[in-house]
Amino acid sequence: MRLPHLTLITAALLMGVAVAALAEEPAHKPPQYYVFNLGSPGGGTAAAAASINNLNWIAGAANQPGDTSQHAELWLGAPFDLGTLGGPNSAIAWPNKNDRGELAGIAETADLNPLGEAWSCALANFPTITNHICLGFTWRDGVMTPLPTLGGYDGYAAGINNLGQVAGWAENTVHDPTCNAPQVLQFEAVVWGPEPNQVTELSPLGQDPDSAATAINDQGEVVGISGICSNAVGGETARHAVRWEHGHVFDIGNFDGGIAWNTPTAINNAGQVVGFANLPNSGTGFNPVGFIWSRGHQIQQLHPLAGDSNSWAWGINIRGQAVGQSFGSGARAFLYQDGVMYDLNGLLASPSSLQLLLANDINDRGEIAGFARDLKTGNQVAFLAIPVGDDDVRR
Repeated sequence: MRLPHLTLITAALLMGVAVAALAEEPAHKPPQYYVFNLGSPGGGTAAAAASINNLNWIAGAANQPGDTSQHAELWLGAPFDLGTLGGPNSAIAWPNKNDRGELAGIAETADLNPLGEAWSCALANFPTITNHICLGFTWRDGVMTPLPTLGGYDGYAAGINNLGQVAGWAENTVHDPTCNAPQVLQFEAVVWGPEPNQVTELSPLGQDPDSAATAINDQGEVVGISGICSNAVGGETARHAVRWEHGHVFDIGNFDGGIAWNTPTAINNAGQVVGFANLPNSGTGFNPVGFIWSRGHQIQQLHPLAGDSNSWAWGINIRGQAVGQSFGSGARAFLYQDGVMYDLNGLLASPSSLQLLLANDINDRGEIAGFARDLKTGNQVAFLAIPVGDDDVRR
């Protein structure tokens, strides 16, 4: 599939004017939404949309037949399987904020990891652990291109901005004593690009040996985690939620000393950050609540919906609307707006067979992508939620 670059760039520039206007307009009541079932197009019983940009590109992953593997998926009017780097699995797992025809994600190669590492891809995203080498990738015009590591075997690409810079993390050659088996190699936060094969390593906080970058905005501000190697996913790997600006790393805080799972997930072009962090006195167990952070303000909790114990936030747009999941007694997608948490299921304009479980991303028009349970089939499907009416979108 070839995409017309001039059309994409022109649309992105026009969208930038519209986004600037949106950023100046105050939000009031939450919109109602029309929700659309994007299905599970891979032939398996599960799919998830992780990203939606301002061109309405919806990206994520879809299980393949048998549900033992998954492929990165792009919904662009119709679903497109983006393939892999030769291995069984791939995915776009984090919000991608690029409006110029580029995507970033993770994919397994045909080669097995010589050290037997499971790596972040399989532990956090893929349905099975295959021990194949997993690399970050960029995708453009139908071509998936692997991203280099820091000398080790594995890498992970999370977010991408409009300059083509990709945030992620990659292994080096150091055998890190803070790793838990089967993880062996140290990894560090990196930014790939904007030039081909350009990779910039970002330092961890203080004496931490390991780090990972999860998102990057158009100003080049990067957010992510800093900690020990652990299992290369969550836990004490995320001792600190951090922000990198002009190569310098800053701690953005936690909830009264929470020592694990302090994880930024998205940053908008105004520098607002969302994510999740462990509640106080939780140790290294998984006990998170969503947060929002901005300059001049301490980290603030995005409290779970009534009846739930936990939450995590995954996406934020230029207007400060954030989305994620509230869970505990069940799982519900939420919208955060003007200091209020809303159950997205309660904002639907008409009855739906979809139970919205997690909202992964929100674009600057307030359109939301995530995954839901189809109550008719029992399958997990990707969804798109669109605000009702122009008045609701622009307010």
